Amino acid sequence: MQRAPSGGRVRSKLVGRKLGYLAGLLFGTIASASNSHAEQIDRGQIQTIIREYILENPQIIEEALTQLQLRAQKAEAEAKSAALLAERSALLESKGDIVMGNPNDVSLVEFFDFNCGYCKRAAPDVAALVAGDPKLRVVLKDLPVLGPGSVEAAKVGLAVKQVAGETTAGEFHKRLMDSRGRIDGSRALQVAGKLGIDTQRLKSVAATKEIEVQIYTNLDLAQRLGVTGTPSFVVGNQLMVGAVGQKPLEEAIRATRK
Repeated sequence: MQRAPSGGRVRSKLVGRKLGYLAGLLFGTIASASNSHAEQIDRGQIQTIIREYILENPQIIEEALTQLQLRAQKAEAEAKSAALLAERSALLESKGDIVMGNPNDVSLVEFFDFNCGYCKRAAPDVAALVAGDPKLRVVLKDLPVLGPGSVEAAKVGLAVKQVAGETTAGEFHKRLMDSRGRIDGSRALQVAGKLGIDTQRLKSVAATKEIEVQIYTNLDLAQRLGVTGTPSFVVGNQLMVGAVGQKPLEEAIRATRK
């Protein structure tokens, strides 16, 4: 089995690359600062000056790397915000998703998987937000990424909305999130049956092309947004990954309302 390079060698290579990058920046700055003066100093002299300065002031390496990291984080955040804005319609207006709360206020979008333990941990937080904030709109997007059983359960869940309506679909979602153990199509149908839904009709609808397309649409959307796991929440122009807790979600909702 091929082993990954040791941590020390990797860090050493990374630092070397960063130093080379910094030296290049400094060289370009010096060369462009004064063309007439730069013509009198050859490249070797400039590199010697840079090397001596870095050795005398090693703290500038950490400062420069910190600035590079901050710039990269800012660029990434701006790119995510732009992607969320571009996909606003797909996030908020898909007819197949379960929607709870007020349809005319701030929307909280959750990508979830019925077999995701962290989704189940986050479920009470989402329920508390809905109960405590009558103006909040919650959009639940099936993102079955944890195996075939998750895909089967997602198909049943999407079919419940078509067969039994939004309110029953919301209760079905809650019951599966409250349940323990592995969830697949059979388990999902059992829960639906306890809600009084015609399971034969449900199976028929769950097997349609429309339901399959809905799942692939959600998977494609998640990929475009850079959503790599569940749960993931979208509030306004913010993407929050993981069971972040009720308070951070409340703060994001509050910031979006401003």
